[in-house]
Amino acid sequence: MRWLRRLYDWVLSWSESPHARPALFFLALSEASFFPVPPDVLLMAMCLALPAASWTFAAIALAGSVLGGVGGYLIGYALWGVAAPFFFHYVPGFNVETFASMRSLFDQYGFLAVFTAGFTPVPYKIITISAGVFQINFPVFVVASIVSRGLRFLLVAGLLKKFGPPIRELIERYFNLFSLLFLLLLVGGFLLVRHLL
Repeated sequence: MRWLRRLYDWVLSWSESPHARPALFFLALSEASFFPVPPDVLLMAMCLALPAASWTFAAIALAGSVLGGVGGYLIGYALWGVAAPFFFHYVPGFNVETFASMRSLFDQYGFLAVFTAGFTPVPYKIITISAGVFQINFPVFVVASIVSRGLRFLLVAGLLKKFGPPIRELIERYFNLFSLLFLLLLVGGFLLVRHLL
């Protein structure tokens, strides 16, 4: 895992570069289809360095992530036959068992499956590519990606803008827990509304 830590540090180093914004865009774009480090790492560093631009940084991450998600969908839809060996051997998070289970998730949950992966620490790239392989409804995929990634990046940017450096350690340590709790509240809200109507 040493190589992953080096990659993480390399991503962080971009926050001090004059090219930080394009780096954030391309990191978010590539993470949605193959890159192992999430854009939140660079987003947090940039929001701490320039809090007034936090919403702009979140928007950049969102645009890159959704476009990368569309790219992942197209890889799955059009290139999976030739791309599968590469992903299974070289991209962290990809394995045959996990990938095989995606079809039933899409069949049962559709929008919610994409939303969950987009918002929580579930590797988004697995969802984007498998969504293309299993040809889930493309507009549903795009809308779920925009909503989930938008909420995720806006939440991170908003917390850092409001609370500054003290919240960073908390986010890094407990982001998985926070995102799962938020998801449970959101799903609970949907179920409550459905039950009442």
